[in-house]
Order: sequence, then structure tokens, then C-alpha cells
Amino acid sequence: MSVSPRFPPLFTGELVPNQTDPFDKAVSRAIAGVDSGTIFYSDAVDVLRAALVLAPETPLEEAVQAVYVAQIGLAESLGALAPPEVPVYFQWPDRIKVNGAVCGGVRFAADVSDPSAHPNWLVVGIDVPFLPVGGEPGETPNQTCLHEEGCVEITPMALLESWSKHTLLWLTYFMDSGFERIHNEWRPRCDTLGKMIDLPKPGLFVGLDEKGRMLLRQDVMTETVSLIEFAEHV
Repeated sequence: MSVSPRFPPLFTGELVPNQTDPFDKAVSRAIAGVDSGTIFYSDAVDVLRAALVLAPETPLEEAVQAVYVAQIGLAESLGALAPPEVPVYFQWPDRIKVNGAVCGGVRFAADVSDPSAHPNWLVVGIDVPFLPVGGEPGETPNQTCLHEEGCVEITPMALLESWSKHTLLWLTYFMDSGFERIHNEWRPRCDTLGKMIDLPKPGLFVGLDEKGRMLLRQDVMTETVSLIEFAEHV
């Protein structure tokens, strides 16, 4: 029997069966009116899947910046639990990279899609593989899992506990100080910043604007790409 994770004040946890996606469960419960701060999670040993329900008090364009908060929370958790030589970075919009390879990421959904609309809820989920997903090690060099990167001492529940604590801390900073502090913390962890990228569109990834939108330069033109475009539809 697994030990139930301990969550910080303001957060509560609800275990879901392993065959149920915690993100889908969180969305359905958010639609039904579950309390903000509820984390739905599975206790699988090969992957950490969890989803946090939030009740934003701002328009979606600002509320969706909580996705960056969840990424920072995950990076700090891995930084605290993993061996010190294991680097953790971001790949915009939603991937986490460990030792240069993708190792899970975040996903998110809301009940509105208009940037100026006020969502009743926002669900932010994380998905971090601990064991290889099919195939032999090395077959997919751009993807990895925590055990392949030397993080064999970390358990999914320990990472979940740590993520909840770091995410709550950075949500507090976000609510108190706005996006600037989040941006300053996120930017150095993004290893594609200032580089030519192919996804979501080809161009030079210049950075983020004050609303958290990607600034993508193509020739002499610079366009913005919003995180909202990558939200999952309900």
C-alpha cells in the first residue's frame, strides 16, 4: 500500500484509480464545482500524473500564466530531489527537459478560450515518466525518463509532494507580484530562448512579452503566440 502524499495548506489531494487520467478527472470535477486547490493524482510507480484545479480571479490571458508557475514548481522539485548534476530546463510551451531530453511536461484546460474572459476554473496537470515508455533505451534520444537520468531514488509521491509545495509558493508570488517575478525565474530555465525553433512555428524565439506570450521573429516580423492556443478543449 502506498503512502498518501502530504499536501501544503490550501491544497487537498484526491487519489484516482490508475486507469483514470487525473487530468480528465480534475476537469470533470472542476465543471461540477470542486474546490480550488484540489489535486487529483494516481499512485502509479512508473509515472507521476497529477492535476491541480484553480479558480482564477483574473481574465484567462493572465490566469494561464499559472502554467509557467507549474513548470517552475516542477523544475524546483526536481532540482531539490534529483542528483545535483542533473540539469532541468523548459521547452516552450509545455515541456520539461532533463539532461537535454524531454521528460514529460504540463497540460492545461479552462472553461473559456477568449483571452479577456474570466474562467470559472483552470486545470493545470503534470506528467513525468519515471520508467521508459516502450522500446529500448536510446531508441528515442530526444525523450527520457527520470530513472534513465539517474533519479532512481525519487518516487512519484515524493515528487508530487514537492511539486505541490513549490507550486503553492510560486502561486503566492504570482498573486502578490504578478508575472514579472515568474518571468524572471522561468527565462533562464528555457534552453530554446534566443534560438531558432521549428515548433510551434519556425522562427527565432526572442522571449516572452509582459503577458507571457511567445515572441517569435520571422525575418523582419515579430509575432506573438499565446499559451491559450495550447490549452486542451473541454
